[in-house]
Amino acid sequence: MIKWILILLVVAAVASLLGFHTLAGAAATGARILIAIVLILFLLVILGVIAIA
Repeated sequence: MIKWILILLVVAAVASLLGFHTLAGAAATGARILIAIVLILFLLVILGVIAIA
C-alpha cells in the first residue's frame, strides 16, 4: 500500500508541474486517504486489536 501512496504522490507532483491541477488534486486526495488507512491499521496493530499471525 505504501507503493501506491508513493505512486500517487509522484503523479500529483508531475500533474501539478504540468498544470493539470484537477488531476493533481485527485491524486493527492487518494494519497491522503491511503495514508489515513495505513495509519489507522498501524495503530490497530500497535494497540493489539488486530493480531498478525
